[in-house]
Amino acid sequence: MSIIYVLIPIAMLFVLIAVGVFFWAVRSEQFDDLDRQGASILFDEDKPNKAAKVHGDNPPNKDSNAEPQ
Repeated sequence: MSIIYVLIPIAMLFVLIAVGVFFWAVRSEQFDDLDRQGASILFDEDKPNKAAKVHGDNPPNKDSNAEPQ
């Protein structure tokens, strides 16, 4: 029965920590726009990828060892 005197303060400490983390998340605007991250996968990126910059506009040849005609 004496263990209850230890467990209750520990449980209260966990609750206070959880409430503190929740209010920190609200103050730091973690919950402002929940739909944006879910919808971001549906749209293309604005920046071109690195491969397009390296190779330019010309697509690479299938057989890079082939002689030019």
